[in-house]
Amino acid sequence: MKAGNETQISRFLLLGLSEEPELQPFLFGLFLSMYLVTVLGNLLIILVTISDYHLHTPMYFFLSNLSFIDICFVSTTVPKMLVNIQTQSRVITYAGCITQMCFFIFFAGLDIFMLTVMAFDRFVAICHPLHYTVTMNPRLCGLLVLASWIMSALNSSLQSLMVLWLSFCTDLEIPHFFCELNQVVHLACSDTFLNDMGMYLASALLGGGPLSGILYSYSKIVSSIRGISSAQGKYKAFSTCASHLSVVSLFYGTLLGVYFSSAATRNSHSSAAASVMYAVVTPMLNPFIYSLRNKDIKRALVRFLWRKTLKGSIFLQLKKCP
Repeated sequence: MKAGNETQISRFLLLGLSEEPELQPFLFGLFLSMYLVTVLGNLLIILVTISDYHLHTPMYFFLSNLSFIDICFVSTTVPKMLVNIQTQSRVITYAGCITQMCFFIFFAGLDIFMLTVMAFDRFVAICHPLHYTVTMNPRLCGLLVLASWIMSALNSSLQSLMVLWLSFCTDLEIPHFFCELNQVVHLACSDTFLNDMGMYLASALLGGGPLSGILYSYSKIVSSIRGISSAQGKYKAFSTCASHLSVVSLFYGTLLGVYFSSAATRNSHSSAAASVMYAVVTPMLNPFIYSLRNKDIKRALVRFLWRKTLKGSIFLQLKKCP
């Protein structure tokens, strides 16, 4: 891509969360720990839901998909950040920046769609329990996940292609720990009107639309729960969606908080630090929220760990045999 002064853009510089040298070892250790906890926690959720036949239901099928998406979500940003800190380099190539931005948008969109699908699943389970097994059949569940992947892929591809049309004048500094779409677009020398319109439209359709669907689902869920006569029935109905509601609140709360605060302060480093909440912290907390608040997951986790421990002890005993 040619810029206004006929120079070829080959790289960007990611300034990260802090430029203080003494903070780099602390940031490396902190983000490495958070990344490992996120990957191991979500991987454990996937293994438990696959291995335990009690969890072969639409709710846990969507949960295992969400866990896989969260692993991929953090893997688009944190490993590159750790490499840059370890090598004391802030460089990311132009192609690498576009690729990272594309996958970040893709998995962020998938996260939003999967939370929406899970809200719909809870809506059917609580508001139409007699039709749940018929409505949420394996074919519909597969189609919902497939549609989420297709819409996310189309959005990320379109946003990334629109960035490829932009011209950049020189090696540029991005005051963030990853190639965030808004930051990259506003470093361009060329007109960004179409890019801005594309971002606003995508935010309205792919952000506001799913959020409206989630809010509508939970408004109906609350109405149905209020109509239940027994307190035990109300508690049981609410407990089935409490974990999901906590994850939705955490993800959307931090996401909206980041963009509203960045629009008010216009402090790029503050925005980068706040982005850690939805880009790293939320995927890390999701397995804890679902495992701590969900009795089925806790029981399945105990069975899974018991089987692994039992197999390990049997294997050791066989090795000791002559």
